[in-house]
Amino acid sequence: MVWTLALYLFQEDPAAAAPAAANGSALLEMIHNSGPVAFAVLVILLLASIFSWAIMISKWSRFGRAHTQSLRFVRAFRKSTRLSEIAAVAEQFKPSPLVAVFSEIHDEYQRQNGGRGMPRNPVALERAAQTAASEALTAMESRMTWLATIAAIAPFIGLFGTVMGIIDAFHGLGTAGAATLRAVAPGISEALITTAAGLVVAIPAVVGYNQLTARLREFAARMDDFGRELLNAIENAAMITPPAPPQHTEEMRRRTF
Repeated sequence: MVWTLALYLFQEDPAAAAPAAANGSALLEMIHNSGPVAFAVLVILLLASIFSWAIMISKWSRFGRAHTQSLRFVRAFRKSTRLSEIAAVAEQFKPSPLVAVFSEIHDEYQRQNGGRGMPRNPVALERAAQTAASEALTAMESRMTWLATIAAIAPFIGLFGTVMGIIDAFHGLGTAGAATLRAVAPGISEALITTAAGLVVAIPAVVGYNQLTARLREFAARMDDFGRELLNAIENAAMITPPAPPQHTEEMRRRTF
């Protein structure tokens, strides 16, 4: 009984695999027999797909490094008690956009009063933080417009190939004079390949663009929060540090004695 069942299963496997192989060979044959317009459309969609996947992979890799380094930088910042210590090791966390925000605020603080005491112009520190965050976010958004463009126009490029293929199919049908389904079906099926190819290119690009845009919003929020935390740390440290006594007061005390 077991051997009979096993023999039956082994006999069914080739029969089940045959339609899949036939479908794959038919698809390759239709692509091979496509007209010049459809073939050009397929080549354009292939290049667009490669370019969009290259953008998505590079962005995911860059955002992953930035997220990891941001977490490490925030931990180091919260453990430290002096801004000079963080400034000395900030370059180690360079992929993080928070480093740019810290460096801009720290430099502005140094220009105002040498990095000691209350900042003379806190509004300038806030503007420096906003400028650094905007520049870092703009750098992270590079080539994102290409991804959005590919996601938007890929279906229309595929549809253009389909329309041109159907036009050629009906033109050939009118020339041959054989109004049968067998005569029309091959040309239409070849034309519809470009529409499917356009969807195959557009769907991953749309998903990738939405995911990357969500990550960018997250980074923007993190930079804003870190900028406010850094400004609070500067003000708290300035309030805790006792001011140095003026020199003329010491001279007056000496004169009284």
